[in-house]
Amino acid sequence: MTDAPDNYILRLIRGEAPQHPIGETLGARILELDLAAGRLEMEFVGTDAFRNPAGTVQGGMLAAMLDDVTASLATATATQDERCATLDLHTSFLRPAKVGPIRASARVVRRGREIVHVAGELSQDGRPVATATATCMLVAPRPGG
Repeated sequence: MTDAPDNYILRLIRGEAPQHPIGETLGARILELDLAAGRLEMEFVGTDAFRNPAGTVQGGMLAAMLDDVTASLATATATQDERCATLDLHTSFLRPAKVGPIRASARVVRRGREIVHVAGELSQDGRPVATATATCMLVAPRPGG
């Protein structure tokens, strides 16, 4: 993480920024960020509140985890004031996820000035659960908030 711009994700890793509300809900925890390689590893926690009628983690919650890991990586590449807006998230569900820890990884596929293409994967017990490709746009904050 050397020579990295200062942004929300880097401040979060250093303990200088609070976890955002959806990150709290998903039990998000950053495990490793390698900006030079364009990679991020996170862990989420699927809770009983995330269960569908079949007793597994509902697909929308898995999609939210994929959105969070891909957008977090895009944000980590941003300047201090930029934020990430997900323009597109294409998700493929591979197998059911159980309640409990879910590992997430993301890698930058391509980064332009404003658009970042990111691939993400969720796994549990060493087996893939879901994958996603995300298109994220880095945007500067509006004056006054």
